[in-house]
Amino acid sequence: MKIICIGRNYADHAREMKSAVPATPVFFMKPETALVTGNRSFPHPEFSTDVHHEVEVVLRISREGKHIREEEAWRYFRKIALGIDFTARDLQHRMKEKGLPWEVAKGFDHAAPVSKFLPVKRFGDIHNLQFRLDVNGTTVQEGNTSGMIFSFETILAHVSGFVTLKPGDLVFTGTPAGVGPVKAGDRLEGFLGGIRMLDFLVE
Repeated sequence: MKIICIGRNYADHAREMKSAVPATPVFFMKPETALVTGNRSFPHPEFSTDVHHEVEVVLRISREGKHIREEEAWRYFRKIALGIDFTARDLQHRMKEKGLPWEVAKGFDHAAPVSKFLPVKRFGDIHNLQFRLDVNGTTVQEGNTSGMIFSFETILAHVSGFVTLKPGDLVFTGTPAGVGPVKAGDRLEGFLGGIRMLDFLVE
């Protein structure tokens, strides 16, 4: 099982990170050990003092695909979820300054909490789908999939040109603006189309 993450897929997030808007999807991966399910607590890692939340819509691949055509990409996922791409921002900045890969900032254990998956049909138009993240009862991130630079279908077509997608693979599709730090004791609640999908503590 692979966890594939798309970076800079919302223009407002690219601006807040002072990054250029990409011309094609940018992706990186997290290992399977990053996955957390069942709303289990997130243990804040000791090696970072600046771990940020990034809430994202997540696709679960339902069939194997290579060189998927964009117009056929909808056939490759049946369920979606909400996830958090936790990022050790201090480590990421350090690696970027040295021109080094920054998997250490994204792929650490427990860095990818994911909610239960629900059928796509439950949400109606998934290309116009609201989602948000609340921290301690205050909304900190809010987005709509209509604001994605690259659609779900474009993402799968692009990624599958490089990496074969297999059933069970997860695809994080990008985060809107509002990313910020978490600390021990914080309660994170994530909502997808008005349904509460995530509810866990940072410890």
